[in-house]
Amino acid sequence: MAELKERLRTDLSAAMRARDQVRMRTLRSALTAITNEEVAGHAARELSDDEVLKVLAKEAKKRREAADAFGSAGRAEQAAAEQAEGEVLAGYLPAQLDDGELTRMVAEAIAETGATGMRGMGQVMKTVTPRIAGRAEGARVAAEVRRQLNGAS
Repeated sequence: MAELKERLRTDLSAAMRARDQVRMRTLRSALTAITNEEVAGHAARELSDDEVLKVLAKEAKKRREAADAFGSAGRAEQAAAEQAEGEVLAGYLPAQLDDGELTRMVAEAIAETGATGMRGMGQVMKTVTPRIAGRAEGARVAAEVRRQLNGAS
């Protein structure tokens, strides 16, 4: 079994003992999403830690988007609840890249691929995405690649 999944289960048990409702609700939801991913497709399978991280990142993104939507709709209480759940999930995700690191990694990928102009975007994304692996959202990476390639052309 994936170590991360086992850690989630252990932390869920601890949250239940501590009666921590937010943590308990969040971890149950995350474990359900992981189970759903495991049984999706033709045959059930066990997810690796990397795959579990991808599921957790997707769940954290859902929480951020929901918090933004609730916040803009004037529903501060629901927005705060979503943010709290997002913070619980963030504790299991790798640290996010800061802008400087992202800029440097994209610049390295552009130099490595020799891409110039927007036609090389796919090539750069293919090179940089595995290196970033969950430490930055795809839209943020794409925006930085686009910015650097537009500056280069």
